[in-house]
Amino acid sequence: MIVGLIIACEVAFWVLLAAGLAFRYVFRKPRTGLALLLCEPLLEIVLLAVTATDLRNGAEPDWRHGLAAVYIGFTVGLGHSTIRWADARVAHRLAGGPPPAKPPRYGTARAVHEWKVAARWILASAVALALLQGAVWYVGDSGDTGSLRAWQQRMLWVIGINVVIAASYTLFPKRERERGADGNPVDSGAGAGSSSPR
Repeated sequence: MIVGLIIACEVAFWVLLAAGLAFRYVFRKPRTGLALLLCEPLLEIVLLAVTATDLRNGAEPDWRHGLAAVYIGFTVGLGHSTIRWADARVAHRLAGGPPPAKPPRYGTARAVHEWKVAARWILASAVALALLQGAVWYVGDSGDTGSLRAWQQRMLWVIGINVVIAASYTLFPKRERERGADGNPVDSGAGAGSSSPR
């Protein structure tokens, strides 16, 4: 039941998103569109309530309860940015809005961008960790919480991977190659008598 509800919540998320953007930009009813988009958090509340009720009724905690916590965490951490991503593209195509900004490619700006992305994933994982820990405490010593602990370990891996990726752009920033008058990259180290860029 829980897995089916998670799938239903995911489908409903995209249906509400599409309907909200359609009312906002196609039917020119921004208030109705906003109201539909604001219904998105209700999906997570329903899933959380059903999962808690299932555990309260004596269900043995397993990977499905952990998956529900992870889904809620990732929706909290990534849902808003997903809505903004879709909104910018629909506004550009249907309402004459500016083209969506592309992420920076080089230097400090790229590092800052990567840390912002990492922060969203870390927030998602942290929320999932908190919900999983709440489920562990709720079950207590009366049930096997191994599957919930396994999900917590996975969330710690997600946090670690995102920190490593963002840190790599900080420690080893990607630099734009110099370009000549013709716009082609210039190899500053080539040619007789040239010195190393270092």
